[in-house]
Amino acid sequence: MRVSSAAKAISLALSVVWVVGCSSPSTLTEDGDLSSSANGSATTYGAGSGAGMSGSGSGMGGSVDVANLQTVFYFDFDTSSVRNDSIADLEAHAQYLSTHPQASVRLEGHADERGTREYNMALGERRAQAVERFLAVNGVNGSQVESISFGEEKPAVMGSGEDSLSQNRRVELKYVAR
Repeated sequence: MRVSSAAKAISLALSVVWVVGCSSPSTLTEDGDLSSSANGSATTYGAGSGAGMSGSGSGMGGSVDVANLQTVFYFDFDTSSVRNDSIADLEAHAQYLSTHPQASVRLEGHADERGTREYNMALGERRAQAVERFLAVNGVNGSQVESISFGEEKPAVMGSGEDSLSQNRRVELKYVAR
């Protein structure tokens, strides 16, 4: 009887270790707080303050000039955390989308050439989903957003240097209807 209990305990412990080891870090907390990681990436999101929006009258309910906003959002190596330098423009896109329910966007996730094809497809998907979650937390209806991953298949820049690779780790936000 004791051997059976010990075997069950060891099996359970190994299962927990395996699940924890295979899981990726969460990018959203249940309470929606904004915090930063050591690499300068936002790892959790909350409804933003609206600072940094462009366009005239960019307060709540005002118009946002999306033509002047960044539409390519870059990621650090092997992460799907939205970087702090993307937050202001993403908040402005979220405000535009939430005040224009007829507008919709496609989020195209990409990865650099390092890693397997399957891994890079999954990483591109996680990146697109991170941006999608950011938009949702900031008031965008899920029916306005479509996410797709291209993995390493559509590089923005050819080459294997860090400058080229860093430009390929991205999510492109493309309006399909305004």
